[in-house]
Amino acid sequence: MPVKKERKAVFFDIDGTLINIMEGQTQIAPAVKEAIRALRAAGHCTFIASGRPYAYLDPELVQQDLFDGYVLMNGAVVLLGDKTIYKKMLPQATVEEIARLSEAHGVEYILEGPHSVYLKPEYKLTEAFYRSIDVDVTQFVRDYDLEKVPVAKMEFASEDPGGHGLFAKLLSWPGLAGLMDPYHKKNMELYAADVTKGSGILHALSYLGIPVSRSFAFGDGLNDIEMMQTVGTSLVMDNARPQLKALADHIVPSVDEDGVAAGIAEYLL
Repeated sequence: MPVKKERKAVFFDIDGTLINIMEGQTQIAPAVKEAIRALRAAGHCTFIASGRPYAYLDPELVQQDLFDGYVLMNGAVVLLGDKTIYKKMLPQATVEEIARLSEAHGVEYILEGPHSVYLKPEYKLTEAFYRSIDVDVTQFVRDYDLEKVPVAKMEFASEDPGGHGLFAKLLSWPGLAGLMDPYHKKNMELYAADVTKGSGILHALSYLGIPVSRSFAFGDGLNDIEMMQTVGTSLVMDNARPQLKALADHIVPSVDEDGVAAGIAEYLL
């Protein structure tokens, strides 16, 4: 009698892992797609694990046979197919106060909910940024009532590094956590302090009944640290930051060398 293979859950970061936005690569390489499909054909579960909200996902990530689910906005929302299995919204009063402070500091902000994102029509800096990375801004909700918008994460854009001092203030806000762009410091993201990609992964594993020991993750960025500390096996891209490489069980080739495909072939199939 053939031995039944135990199901695994595999989590993939997007930027710097599946694609290389910095080099203008916004589509997953054919070899990587083939490897992910092979995982699913073998009975394993595949997930996107990203700081992005659902509205930022390229159609190839949601309309093709690549992924079973999504750990989004750094773990604030977890989807399995079309079912929301976990969500953690920011307190409404906090969102409204941060929006007021942002406007006072001349900083643009975008509100990210479980399925939609909300952006003021006059925020051209933010709109231009998302257009530059092939996010479909026509899907953004431009006319909304702030008091009625469910928000799991906020992102900010400023012409001034540090957002005229606002970013540091927000990063020290009780109950919140976030990341500022380490290079030019003109962008930042903010979410609840008790959610990470790691916590989102644990919600997905619990729902599926898959033990942590059979979970794997591919990533490259600082917001992947908790993910790598959570899963059973961490697979870190060769283009990753040194802090993440220090947590790797295995280092795989870079995103430009189809490292995800190489890692799947060597360590998963």
